[in-house]
Formats: sequence, structure tokens, C-alpha cells
Amino acid sequence: MTASSAVTTGTLVVPDARLHYEVRGSGPLIVLVGAPMNAASFAPLAEHLATTNTVLTTDPRGHFASPLDDPDQDSAVLARADDLARLITHLDTGPAVVFGSSGGAVSALALAQNHPDLVTTVVAHEPPLRELLPDAESQRARTEDIIATYAAGDVVGAWQKFFDQADLGVPAEVVAQMFGGDRDPRQVASEQYWFAHELRATTAWVPDPPLLRAVPTRVIIGIGTESAGQFCDRASRELGTALGIEPVLFPGDHTGFVDHPIAFAARLQQVLDQP
Repeated sequence: MTASSAVTTGTLVVPDARLHYEVRGSGPLIVLVGAPMNAASFAPLAEHLATTNTVLTTDPRGHFASPLDDPDQDSAVLARADDLARLITHLDTGPAVVFGSSGGAVSALALAQNHPDLVTTVVAHEPPLRELLPDAESQRARTEDIIATYAAGDVVGAWQKFFDQADLGVPAEVVAQMFGGDRDPRQVASEQYWFAHELRATTAWVPDPPLLRAVPTRVIIGIGTESAGQFCDRASRELGTALGIEPVLFPGDHTGFVDHPIAFAARLQQVLDQP
């Protein structure tokens, strides 16, 4: 699949929002979803998967081309799961495999719990399930401090605290370069919504392991080979313990699908093909 592959775009009106979505390829349906990462973030991975699949990507509610009727409405996990269910139903090519990364993995797990008939397999790649961690109480306080720091206008400070909590080891000078100068207004708007209305609800969501074990949807937990010891690595392993399944490794770190789309697509297809 080359960069010139045909991409069909559309808008689906859902309660409280309008969802931008993109479709590539043909074959079994795979949905790639983030939160707050948008469709563009998944485009390279989608291009490679579209050689053998219909691939759906979307801007999650409140971000980029998916505006909310009320911009001050929080991004609830169950609302995002319902959005995915409506998109899959709208395309009428399901049930789907759903690959969710970070906050999108939380959305995908909620989709499996609430709409298992629409999902054959969920690949939850590094969900930030804070409440599963042994130090959840202190992590909760750190999240609130991050949100308060951003609300006070210290953008660089908030991002530094976020990267520190995530154990990503991003140097201060890099954070300043990334978030201290002129920036894309669309990215800033997405960031503002995420800090104010999404980060808290996403990290506070608690899955229902007995329900996830009971639904017919296959659940796969993915972790980056370079993510050892990080926040999402630890949360993912706690989820694996709760579900009684061993996480599988994918190329790269928390955003390995961005940095290594070819290798990541091959690994994802390999994992999906395994019984």
C-alpha cells in the first residue's frame, strides 16, 4: 500500500458530536483508535494494514475534525466506546478487530464490555489504567497536579509532569522545544481539551475483568518492547494478571505504531493470525 492509496472520508453525527472518520482498503474490518491521537496519527499504520483489510480510523470526540456540540463536555470513556460502536455499525462491514492505543485502548476495552457483538478481537496497546496500579492513590494525585498545572497556564510544566508520571524520561530541554514555541492551533486545541476534559476520566476508568473474561470478544494486551517499567507497561501487566492472560510485545515504545509502522503492522497481523 502506497501513500497514494484511496482514502474515503466521512462524518457521522452521533449524540453530542460529529465524528470524522477515514476508510482505506478492503477486506475484514480493523479499527485503529486513539484518545487523544487522531486519524492522522494512525495513517502510516493504516496504509500498511489496508493491503488486506478495510481499515477505519477516526478523530475521537472533541479532537480535530470531530467537534462536540458542547466544547466543555467531558470525554467519557463509555461515550467514546458508543462512538466506536456507531461507526462500526455505520460501515456495516463488522464485526471488527479493534486496535486501541493508550486512551484508545481504554475506549476499545469499554467497547468490548458494552458491545461485544460488534468486536471479534480487541488489541489493547498500553492502556493507562491508573487504578490497577499498586500506587494508584499517589498516581491519582499526580494526575490532578498535572491538570491543575496546565489550567494555570504552565503548558511546558504540565507536559514535563505528564512525561515524568508516564516514566518516559523526556529531558526538560526537549519538552521545552516541543511545547514552548509556536504550535499548530489545532494541536493546541486538542491538547487543551485533553487536559481539561479527557485525561482524568481516561486514567480513572476501571475495567470489569470478569465481564471481559465472559464476553466472546478476544482480548489481547500489547506492550512495547521499549516500554519496560513505564507507567503503561505496569498498568498493562496488571490488566493481564486480572484477566489471566500474558501480554504480547510490539515494536517500539508507547507510540511504536507511529515510529515503526511497517514492523508494527506485520506484528499486529501476526498476533491476529495466531489462534
